[in-house]
Amino acid sequence: MSKGTTTRQRIIENAAPLFNQLGFAGCSMQDILEATGLQKGGLYRHFSGKEELAAEAFRYALSRAMTSRMPAADPSLNAVEHLRKLIEQFVEAPSAIPGGCPLLNTAVDADDGNSVLRDLARNGLNEWRARIAQIVSRGLRRKEIRAGARPQALANIIIATLEGALMISRLEESKAALYDARSFLEDFVSRLASPPPPR
Repeated sequence: MSKGTTTRQRIIENAAPLFNQLGFAGCSMQDILEATGLQKGGLYRHFSGKEELAAEAFRYALSRAMTSRMPAADPSLNAVEHLRKLIEQFVEAPSAIPGGCPLLNTAVDADDGNSVLRDLARNGLNEWRARIAQIVSRGLRRKEIRAGARPQALANIIIATLEGALMISRLEESKAALYDARSFLEDFVSRLASPPPPR
């Protein structure tokens, strides 16, 4: 990796927590200069401006969050077990980036403003939803999940419940809402399991 590439990556890694905690409008280029120890010219050598840096910082933060919160593929797990593990990991894994979930933060932050970040957040949501829907679809094919289950709808329910609980937990500075969400979702996905074949 070249020195320029290394420096660019270091800027992104330092900027990601700032944007995640302060939002696009709240994070100034001066904040980033102080965090990286660079001069303005050094920063603009790698990024055209704040918007490009914010977009790269979000991509980095989301990638870290997805890696920490999505369980690795495990062929020994059936679809219901995989969903339960996903729920458990979301609730128990600490945030990979200071400031909490970058998807939730950026979606709220960019709701009325930055269209680039809004599109990136939407793409991140679509990717997460697709991963969950893929687990459900595989479970349907393998008859591990009851026929008639709708993969996209189930993914929406899981994501909305977890992200909503995360927002409440952050506001209340307590994991109680996350634990309630986990209990509800674990019961919910358990009821998706196909009944055992008759003997």
